[in-house]
Amino acid sequence: MHFIDSHAHIYAKALQPDLQKAMERVVEASVHKVLMPNIDHTSIDAMLEVELKYPDICHAMMGLHPCSVKRDFEKELYLMESWLEKRKFIAVGETGIDLFWDKTTLGYQQEAFGIQLAWAKKYKIPIVIHCRDAFEETIAVVERHYDETLTGVFHCFTGTKEDAARISALHFKMGIGGVATFKNGGLQQVLPALNTADLLLETDSPYLAPVPHRGKRNESAYIPFIAQKVADILEQDIEEVADFTTNNAIHLFKLPTV
Repeated sequence: MHFIDSHAHIYAKALQPDLQKAMERVVEASVHKVLMPNIDHTSIDAMLEVELKYPDICHAMMGLHPCSVKRDFEKELYLMESWLEKRKFIAVGETGIDLFWDKTTLGYQQEAFGIQLAWAKKYKIPIVIHCRDAFEETIAVVERHYDETLTGVFHCFTGTKEDAARISALHFKMGIGGVATFKNGGLQQVLPALNTADLLLETDSPYLAPVPHRGKRNESAYIPFIAQKVADILEQDIEEVADFTTNNAIHLFKLPTV
């Protein structure tokens, strides 16, 4: 079995004290790739250092997280695009809209998100979308920019069957994480209605650890707990879930086979 963690902030300070041990656990858990979304200018160096240290496992993205979008977001975006012009990244991200923490920046977030959607098309790489308490606002921006060249994933998907249908209609994927293991996470009723070709596995490490580690620091090594829960919900073997989610990630992010 091979797994891919399609979304993990393993460069975060919470993981730095024992990153080497955490990466050993990643290998032991048969997680062969860890895909790293950027946050803002403060996270770039740490992210690229981890990629440099584990080049066969860790792959970086470049983008501006919606919670880091402030009045001066254009300065941040200028730096992000300078990196995209310099070297290859597997995706633009993470970007999107978050109205949980601050609704006053919605206009800035929409503008920054639209610019990054244009980058995904320009550089011919997928886009990784953060969407919290803002599904209608987020998908409206995607639909405005959509054409057949645009691909990507709505990470940490926790929406309804109707939300999933709109995402699928755009040929986007959905990242399934630790919430799938939560008793009241809401995905037990939704997952059976989804096309397995649309699903990826993710941890969002160090956040949203799955049961039985809920409330603790999350790690990419916990992907098998999420995969097992998805397998249980879909009434499949975990090997099947590993196969289709890994193949979906390889295809979307144009990764080398594992």
